[in-house]
Amino acid sequence: YADMNRVGHKHGSGAPASAQDVALDRRERLRRLALETIDLSKDPYFMRNHLGSYECKLCLTLHTNEGSYLAHTQGKKHQLNLARRAQKEKQDMGVAPKPKVSAVRKTVKMGRPGYRVTKERDPDSKQKALLFEIEYPEIDRDFVPRHRFMSAYEQKVEEPDKDVQYLLFAAEPYETIGFKVPNMEIDKSDGKLFSHWDRQRKVYTLQVYFKDREMETLPSLSTKAGDFLPIGARF
Repeated sequence: YADMNRVGHKHGSGAPASAQDVALDRRERLRRLALETIDLSKDPYFMRNHLGSYECKLCLTLHTNEGSYLAHTQGKKHQLNLARRAQKEKQDMGVAPKPKVSAVRKTVKMGRPGYRVTKERDPDSKQKALLFEIEYPEIDRDFVPRHRFMSAYEQKVEEPDKDVQYLLFAAEPYETIGFKVPNMEIDKSDGKLFSHWDRQRKVYTLQVYFKDREMETLPSLSTKAGDFLPIGARF
């Protein structure tokens, strides 16, 4: 107070503010400005904990009130961490793998393949069998024909018949064909269910033996194959 009583001293004046005082004043002004202009609900790093205080999830700092948190966001530490986070996200985006785009395969169907069906009987066991030979002269390269047995109640092409089941053959680019065969149990023991793809002749062979329920002849076969959806399709 001695300085205040000096001659020539003006009432209300004081010593020049220190650098610390200037920094504190600037920090307080920034805090007040931030409170008026910043919506904390949109700040991804602002979090209120169970104790009622506030945290910065980016810098892992603790603050007693919103003003303190906002003052922190204007400081050097928070701004530096923001710059580091932005740089890291930019690098991650640069090395992100590109999504694979699989080409859709388009195939032009060529109609039905040629075929031959032969009734057979094992000379020793008298077990009945059918031999199918399907010709695929224009089959796609590296493609192997497939076959599948289908219940009469699974297909939707014809009215279900409990006495028959269907045997389907498929190979691109040909249409899938199906044959009616007796609804008897297929013998899948060694050598009884045989298939072979002859790549030279382009002929797919399938031999099917049936387990005898009664000594009766095989039902008559259809003179031509029917049209079916591809093997594996759900009806």
